[in-house]
Amino acid sequence: MHDSNNLALLTMLDAIDKIQRFSSDLTSWEDLKNDEETFDACLMNFVIIGESVLRLDSVFIASNDHMEWHKIRGFRNIIAHDYFGIDVEEVWDIIRNKIPHLRLFLAEKVKQ
Repeated sequence: MHDSNNLALLTMLDAIDKIQRFSSDLTSWEDLKNDEETFDACLMNFVIIGESVLRLDSVFIASNDHMEWHKIRGFRNIIAHDYFGIDVEEVWDIIRNKIPHLRLFLAEKVKQ
């Protein structure tokens, strides 16, 4: 794998680990909504994940086209450009249901 791809994957894994660590004590989307620091910290790491997708080369993207790269990148754009329109319940759903699967995929692909 190309070194820049590996660096992007490692960056995404680090951001996912932070999101999971920051939100580990929360039990609901309401908890997330009421914890402004955790909410903002999680969103910043989603931005990092989305930015890292841009650093993956087209061969890697094409060979892993089962992943919804456009949605990951699109979520970054929503955070950056429509911060006040973000649906906290959707963020919570992503944290709980999508991030674990993305983490497993990335961990399988990364070279340590």
